[in-house]
Amino acid sequence: MKVAFISLGCSKNLINTQQMMALCRDAGMEVTGEREGADVAVLNTCGFIDEAKSEAIEHIIALGELKQAGKLGKLLVCGCLSQRYREDMKTELPEIDGLMGTGSYDRIVEAVEAVAAGEFPEDFGDISATTEEGPRLMTGPGYTAFLKIAEGCDNFCAFCIIPYLRGRYRSRPMEAVLSEAKALAESGVKELILIAQDIGPYGKDLYGERRLPQLLRELCRLPFHWIRLHYLYPDHFDDALIDVIASEPRIVKYLDIPMQHCDGKLLKAMNRWGDREKLTALVEKLRERIPGVVLRTSLICGLPGETEEMFEALCGFIQETRIERAGVFRYSREEGTRAAGLPDQVPEETAGQRVERLVELQSEVLDAYNESRLGTVMEVLCEGFDAAEGCYVGRTYADSVEVDGRVLFTAAGVVPAGEFVHVRITDTQDGDLIGETEE
Repeated sequence: MKVAFISLGCSKNLINTQQMMALCRDAGMEVTGEREGADVAVLNTCGFIDEAKSEAIEHIIALGELKQAGKLGKLLVCGCLSQRYREDMKTELPEIDGLMGTGSYDRIVEAVEAVAAGEFPEDFGDISATTEEGPRLMTGPGYTAFLKIAEGCDNFCAFCIIPYLRGRYRSRPMEAVLSEAKALAESGVKELILIAQDIGPYGKDLYGERRLPQLLRELCRLPFHWIRLHYLYPDHFDDALIDVIASEPRIVKYLDIPMQHCDGKLLKAMNRWGDREKLTALVEKLRERIPGVVLRTSLICGLPGETEEMFEALCGFIQETRIERAGVFRYSREEGTRAAGLPDQVPEETAGQRVERLVELQSEVLDAYNESRLGTVMEVLCEGFDAAEGCYVGRTYADSVEVDGRVLFTAAGVVPAGEFVHVRITDTQDGDLIGETEE
């Protein structure tokens, strides 16, 4: 049986897709990324915000058209959208031949076999159950890999649906994480990216205390070149964690810290930590204790109750703290969340205008950072030759995969993808750095 996999959404979703691919491969199925000609297509969806839902529905309709044209057998849909809209999808999307939730990834083989046999499987297991993370069929470049250390979330932020789709926070046992990390290192992975909805609480549910610092120390014994951390919420930084990040050379000095806003009243209403004073103090502390650290955050404009004064304070916060990278989003009113029912909803047009202004301000901060790199020599992970640009493309420690800028550089010789080189920065261009390799 030929089974095509399509993965949408975040890197955590991608890992689940890779695990399903491995299970199908081990069951004797032919696993592919090519949907045309497949007996079954498995679409792993995201259902986090409106844009993600629209993308998933567009894929379902397109795959349905392939079925109608006789170029695809059956369509099995799983992931967050299925978990969230099970009944609606059954009645409104006739293209679908089976549904699975986020608690059933380990039963993909049975679901694929049922779909292929003409049945309509519906498998929705316990989303908070502890499941063993199985082998993965790796996709993408072999030099970079994600490693999930926990599943689910206990934060229950008022604007977020994730705990209702992914369940409560469950850390993976440290020995299991280290075993998978060792296998990744042996396979040639050079950049390891630790991920979870929030990596900060790692271990508390299993060991009664947070053990991220201990886990990082053990990971740094393995021969990775870079270890990158996604995501660390602002209330989880203590001295032990900061000391590990600062002292371990394998841990890149790049921290993704979702803050969402700086107004204390608004953050409290959203069940988030902090206020402008506390967040500013955290930024200052990290910059003092971790020389060269580059910070990334996510910010939401238009949260319920956000006044013009609160938004102006957020603009001032970005200009004051000079956080180098920021994803700026318009608040998405998601049904099933507490924030959806709060008073003082901000008009979408107003929220959109605030996004545009904040992006413009943050771009000025990024441009200033890039200009500060001029004349310096930076270590760059080469990601290949870009024929359209006519040069090599790579990333520095300050650039995470797919979300930050690039380095466009020339070299006297051939630079294989996955190789680290030193590049002298000579120019900037639309948020990217330009340079040439140093001999």
